[in-house]
Amino acid sequence: MMVIKYYRDLTIWKDSIELVTRVYELTRKLPQYENYGLSSQLQRAAVSIPSNIAEGHARKTNKEFNRFLSISLGSLAELETQMTITEKLLYLSSDEVQNILERTSKIGKMIRNLQKKVMAGNQ
Repeated sequence: MMVIKYYRDLTIWKDSIELVTRVYELTRKLPQYENYGLSSQLQRAAVSIPSNIAEGHARKTNKEFNRFLSISLGSLAELETQMTITEKLLYLSSDEVQNILERTSKIGKMIRNLQKKVMAGNQ
């Protein structure tokens, strides 16, 4: 198995935590009636990204780690979709949404690179 001693040392995990923090800040701007709708969905998708990185790292095999990294990618796509919806509904500015999308793009690339390294460890 590829050796990463602590998931907290991963830049990808740290950047994902920062993304969660920013998403929570932005969801405070959404209308209150979205608290149990879009706000909640955005927050859960964002939290899922670093959570799955951490959970995957705690698993015993690279194959399992890769599976959880894939789940993180799915949550990332979900977050990107929901951010686009907030922009279309005029809940957030284009600049705010673009900032999140730039972060998600960077994190997505990092996840894919980590997946390549993890799976190379299987060979």
